[in-house]
Amino acid sequence: MSGKLMQRIKEWERKSRARYSHDIVDPEERKKSLHYNDWVDHGILRYRWHNFAEIAPGIYRSNHPNHARFETYRDLGVKTVLNLRGKTHHAHYYFEEESCAELGMELIDIPLRARAAPQKDLLLQTLDVLEKLDQPTLMHCKSGADRTGLVSAMYLLHILNKPVSEARKMLSVRFLHLNFTKTGILDYVIDLYARRVAQGPISFKEWIETEYDAEATKAEFKKLGFWQRIKL
Repeated sequence: MSGKLMQRIKEWERKSRARYSHDIVDPEERKKSLHYNDWVDHGILRYRWHNFAEIAPGIYRSNHPNHARFETYRDLGVKTVLNLRGKTHHAHYYFEEESCAELGMELIDIPLRARAAPQKDLLLQTLDVLEKLDQPTLMHCKSGADRTGLVSAMYLLHILNKPVSEARKMLSVRFLHLNFTKTGILDYVIDLYARRVAQGPISFKEWIETEYDAEATKAEFKKLGFWQRIKL
């Protein structure tokens, strides 16, 4: 029953994207796109809930902001927005692109997934972006829980050289990240690095470059039971 219900919800979302997620230039299409933002992309839940935090001086994380929040972050001094949902042809991206252009903030798109082990080249691309950020910077995904948590952890590990124990806190219930779900694969990436560090010193970037394997990570995580995942 639950499987059929999820299929129906996904089908409804697919049809809603096709019906409402249009361009934002034409006034009538813009109305449809605003409807999409609020009800299909769940923007209405993010009006008051922001999942916002400063993880390091000048480095902020949140869920997907609307224009009013982008204005607030601009007033905080934010120069760069790191969009971890990637560039898409849906209304939420068009509005974000419009807001950043209007407010003079650089928009950088990285297409991460919340329920999949990131490919090596994408992780290295992300590390390269983190090295060159024009700060202050805001990073976000949709809910600010999973993809944002992973990149926040990567920032602490790679840029600030923080211990894994501190980086792991970026993927936690405090940000509504649930490691026992499919999104726990992001925790598992950090856990694999922690195991390797326990054997001997190696930087996060070097580990990604020389030892990380996305397919092996996916296969290993799939074998974990509920209680094994919750301990990550």
